[in-house]
Amino acid sequence: MLPEREEIATIVVCEDDDATLDLLCDHLTADRFEVLPAQTAADALRLCRYNHPDLLLLDLALPDASGLDVLREIRDADGVDSRFDPQLPIVVLTGRGGATDRVRGLDLGADDYVQKPFSYEELRARIQAVLRRRHSRRDGPVRIGEIMVDPSRRKVVVGDREVHLAKKEFTLLRVLASDPTRVFSKDELLRDVWGFKAPAGRTRTLDSHASRLRRKLDPENQKYVVNCWGIGYRLVDG
Repeated sequence: MLPEREEIATIVVCEDDDATLDLLCDHLTADRFEVLPAQTAADALRLCRYNHPDLLLLDLALPDASGLDVLREIRDADGVDSRFDPQLPIVVLTGRGGATDRVRGLDLGADDYVQKPFSYEELRARIQAVLRRRHSRRDGPVRIGEIMVDPSRRKVVVGDREVHLAKKEFTLLRVLASDPTRVFSKDELLRDVWGFKAPAGRTRTLDSHASRLRRKLDPENQKYVVNCWGIGYRLVDG
């Protein structure tokens, strides 16, 4: 049996060029990063809102909005109502290399600015440097009823019992806990947790993970991770 792969960090890669996106995803995955691809500003914001990534790699020229608007939206967030982490590390990767664009991006809060064409080795080194600088930052725990989710320590406690979750189970819980009474559709969860780019048809991936998560959180009553038949899941009944 092969050992379970442990990713270094989760990165949202926002890039509208298919070839560049595939290259970045392939290389970063090979280097043990979990990659969530996004081809639009809306996709990037959605993934950052619900997946709590460790870093956003952001192009500026996107089909639906400027990457600067994405940067501004995240940096202006309050970290509560908006659900965005305003301190999320962001590395801009763009063909716009003029001094004005670079200064504007850094002024808006980018942690680094890399111009295309780029060396992947240099980009990876810059990503790792940004992650090291932010490593000491700790996200506060979230409590929903008896459930306490501590993202910084990847720890889950229900009542006085610690619950050990696999990586995708933990990510699924974090998405559901971000808005615990909201019903998340199956396609939405498959997209935001597993990175599916299109409706996934008859896959049982989500259902099997949701079932395991439900049993782990509450083995006796299984009152969490509510299955809304034909629609999706929510963490608790409203």
